[in-house]
Amino acid sequence: MSTNIVILAAGVGSRLGKPHPKPLTPLTSGQTILHRALSQLTSRFNRHSIHLVVGFKKEMIMEEVPDVGFIYNQAYGDTNTCKSLLKALTILGPGGVLWMNGDVVFDDMVLDQLLPHIAMDRSFVAVNTSSVAEEEVKYTLDSEGFINQLSKTVSEGALGEAVGINYISSTDRTLLAKRLEECEDQDYFERGIELAIERDGVQMEAVDISQHQVIEVDFAEDLDEANKFFT
Repeated sequence: MSTNIVILAAGVGSRLGKPHPKPLTPLTSGQTILHRALSQLTSRFNRHSIHLVVGFKKEMIMEEVPDVGFIYNQAYGDTNTCKSLLKALTILGPGGVLWMNGDVVFDDMVLDQLLPHIAMDRSFVAVNTSSVAEEEVKYTLDSEGFINQLSKTVSEGALGEAVGINYISSTDRTLLAKRLEECEDQDYFERGIELAIERDGVQMEAVDISQHQVIEVDFAEDLDEANKFFT
């Protein structure tokens, strides 16, 4: 069964203050954030399996990368990543889904570390245990070592941060989609994961990729850091 790849690229990205969709932000390497991610993904997966969820200035993204699939979140201005991911899970063909935020810049070795988990079709959240910043999505584990809490509001017992790269197995996918439907429009997709864990017993592994660099570009300082590591 094939793996579906989804890049969430519908948001306005106002915090970075650019006139274009955040995934089209240029890096000093000469690539945009999006082109870098696509290059990394297409060297490991079939390009036809890659879909972008678009919204804000979607034509700019579609013109830049015309040879991938597109899913349009027409409510991008009023909804958050939970609804963009829901659209993808509803529309895509059968199989597990690897998805990532469209503003994530990461080391090549991250995908290589995740490939065995994808091959086993086991749901996971990629995490960084070396940092627990207040504004980031944090996580805790249950007694069996699976993800328990997953949100920006985790305060006690946080073990690290989710880096924005995740996988839902072919068997867990329907359950996650059901819970994403129940989420509020402004919820992040992590809320859907929490509900699927809590109500359906979905088991999400925490795959520690701390030894590799992953930077989510929300602010100008993040972009500076990405350019420092990925020139």
